[in-house]
Amino acid sequence: MFGYYLDLALRSLRRNPALTGLMVLAIAFGVGASMTTYSVFRAVSGDPIPWKSSRLYVPQIDLFGPTAVKGDREPQDLVSYKDALAITRAHRAHFQSAMYNIAPSIDPASPGSRPREVMGHAVQWEFFPMVDAPFAYGHAWSTAEDEAHAKVVVISSRLNDRQFKGEDSTGRELILDGKPYRIVGVLDHFTPEPLFYDVANRNFGEPDDVFVPFTTAIDVQSTNTGNYNCARSPLEEGFAGTLSSECAWIALMVQLDSAADAAAYRQWLDGYTDGQRQAGRFSWASNNRLRNLPAWLDFKQVAPPDTKVSLLVALGLLVVCMVNTIGLMLAKFMRRSGEIGVRRALGASRMQIGVQFTVEAAVLGFTGGLLGVAMTWIGMTAMRVVLPEDIAALARMDGSLLSLTLCMAVLATVVAGLYPTLRATWVRPALQLKSN
Repeated sequence: MFGYYLDLALRSLRRNPALTGLMVLAIAFGVGASMTTYSVFRAVSGDPIPWKSSRLYVPQIDLFGPTAVKGDREPQDLVSYKDALAITRAHRAHFQSAMYNIAPSIDPASPGSRPREVMGHAVQWEFFPMVDAPFAYGHAWSTAEDEAHAKVVVISSRLNDRQFKGEDSTGRELILDGKPYRIVGVLDHFTPEPLFYDVANRNFGEPDDVFVPFTTAIDVQSTNTGNYNCARSPLEEGFAGTLSSECAWIALMVQLDSAADAAAYRQWLDGYTDGQRQAGRFSWASNNRLRNLPAWLDFKQVAPPDTKVSLLVALGLLVVCMVNTIGLMLAKFMRRSGEIGVRRALGASRMQIGVQFTVEAAVLGFTGGLLGVAMTWIGMTAMRVVLPEDIAALARMDGSLLSLTLCMAVLATVVAGLYPTLRATWVRPALQLKSN
C-alpha cells in the first residue's frame, strides 16, 4: 500500500508544479535557516568531553581583593605562579595540572624554509590522563621527567604529518625556540572544541600542536602568550618578576571523582587562602570558587549570545514557513475534495485517506529537505560574514547534520500537514458526488 500512496503523492505533486514549488521553497528556506544556525550553536555549546566533564573542575582564588573585584566579587580566572605551585604540590585531586599558553618557534622540516610559530601549552604530565588525550604513537612523559625538568614534547598529529609525514616520530628531535626536545608522544587527532582545558585564554581557533613540561617551560623562560592580569606591577622586571609577582596568568584544572571529593577540595582551598591571609599575604577573607566544567563553560559564556539569538530567530522563521505551508497544503488538499469523495464512495476509510495525504506531506518534506541541505550549506558560507571567523568555521556539514536536516524537514512538514489532512478525511462523499 505504501508504494500505491507514494505513486499518488508523486502524481499529485506533478499535477500542480507551481504550488508544489512554493511549498518546497518555503520548507527549504525555513529548514535551511534553522539548521544553519543550529550547526553553529551545536559546535559552540556542545559538551567537549561529556563522559567526564562533571568530574573536571576549575579552581579560582581571589588574588586582588575586594578593591579590585567588581560586582559579586568574582575572583580571577587564573592564578599566580606561586599559588599554582602550592596547589599542585599539595595534590588534593585525583589528577591536576597547572598550564599556560606558549607559542614556540619551530624549525621547518625542509631546508631553506623559515621557522614559524605553533600554538601550544606548558602542562604537567597529569594533564594527559585528566583530559583523556588519545595517543597515536608513544605516550605522555613520566613523573620523573616532569620532576627532572626534561626537554621532552608531545606533538599533535597535524604537526607530525607536517614535520614527519605521519610516521612514528617518537624518539626523534624537534627544535623549539632553538632548543632540542625529544618527542615522547604523538596525539591522535586531539582537537577539542571549545578548548575546554583553558577557556580563560582561548575558546576556539587553532588547536595546540605542542605540549611541553610545565617545569621545563619555566626553566627556559617560555613566554606566556595568554592573559596576564596584575593588580599592581611586579617588583622585579623580566621573567623572574613574573614568577614572583601576584599576577594571574596560570590556568588550573583538577579531576575530582565524587561530590565528596569536590567538597573536601573546596574546604582545603578555603584553608589554603585562610593560611595566606594569616601569613599576611592577603588582607581579605577567602573568596574562592570551584566550578565543574559544564558550569565553567556556561559562566565563561563560551557559546556567544549572538548564536542563541540567531537560533531563536531561525526557529521562528521555520514556524512562519510551516504556517504558510499549512495554508498551501490546505488549499491543495481541499481542491481535491471530488477525488476524496470518489475514493470514499469506493470503500476507502478515513484512515486510508489520512495515510495517503500524510505520505504526500512526507514526500513534500523530503523534497524540501533536499533543497534545505543546499540552503544550509549556503548559509554556513554566509555565516563567515556575520560571526567571528573562528566560530563560523566550526559549522560543518557532516553526516549527522545532513540526516538531521532531512528528518527535520519531513517531521515539520508532516506536523504542518496534520490539520489539512484532518480536513481532507472529513470530506463528505455524498455531497461531493451530488455536486460533481
